[in-house]
Amino acid sequence: MAKLSDVAALAGVSVTTVSRVINNYGSLSEKTKQKVFAAMRDLNYQPNSLARSLQGKQTKLIGLIFPGVSNPFFGELVQDLESQLFKRGYRVILCNSIGDAEKERAYVRMLLANQVDGIIAGAHNLSIPEYQQINAPLISFDRYLGDNIPIVSSDNYDGARIATSSLLDTGAHDIWLLTGANRPGNPTNDRLRGYQDVLKEHQLTPHVIELPFSTAPEVKWATLKRELAKHVPDGVFATDDMTAIMVMQIARTLDIKISEQLRIIGYDGTNLTRNYYPELATIVQPIAAISSLMIDLLLQRIADPDTALEDRYVLPVRPYAAQSLLGK
Repeated sequence: MAKLSDVAALAGVSVTTVSRVINNYGSLSEKTKQKVFAAMRDLNYQPNSLARSLQGKQTKLIGLIFPGVSNPFFGELVQDLESQLFKRGYRVILCNSIGDAEKERAYVRMLLANQVDGIIAGAHNLSIPEYQQINAPLISFDRYLGDNIPIVSSDNYDGARIATSSLLDTGAHDIWLLTGANRPGNPTNDRLRGYQDVLKEHQLTPHVIELPFSTAPEVKWATLKRELAKHVPDGVFATDDMTAIMVMQIARTLDIKISEQLRIIGYDGTNLTRNYYPELATIVQPIAAISSLMIDLLLQRIADPDTALEDRYVLPVRPYAAQSLLGK
């Protein structure tokens, strides 16, 4: 974690000068101030009197950076992380950073200024070099953030194969994939690969519609309604449950008979989805196990920053309610 002396060394000035800039004390040139501020930004350093008084001690604070808890999957994951961390004596600082890189940068600076003991990140707005500059133990959920940053995810490839095969088992052959933006190196790309591989094995043509996570619901609704009005596939695999539910609702407005004309399967399988939409077939991610593993890995890194960890940890998924909606 960056210290005052690190800022001084990078800026090419004395520690006293850095302190004077921070406290706005004495007469300093604008050039000197800008060099110090630039070094602070590069090192993600922000002064904090409480943090300075605790230097060398644990704050028992963990930063959580996620796209937004309005999505049931991330909401349940964050809730589980907070609950498990609390039982272990930690408090959390939650940062919602959906689609806003500058907001995420500000949150990272804030977390480091408060000298959190570690960070669990599930957002992906910053560039890989920016993540690698974070001087705190860091664990990633479902995203490649840089070398030596462990990734925890569910088995996206197997989940996609199960979902696509389940649709095929009902007699569906014209199967669409509704997915978010696919970025190179991210584990969620395996959902696309699993879908494509199953269709290839059955000599079927894939049809992929990308709907980035940040797409406004109104835009997503209009896009899907336009596509379904033009052509009705006999199967849809949506890589998140909220999109699958939206397809169900749109289909009803277009008088498309679900399970007779159109079979739908989602991905995530949160408690909320299973309780309020029990008719939705979905692939269940093991949220509690994901939380436990990320916390265990983070605490290992906090105890020993040099501890050797695997690059990627993959947990199994399971299908849910495949019979009710898929018409088997």
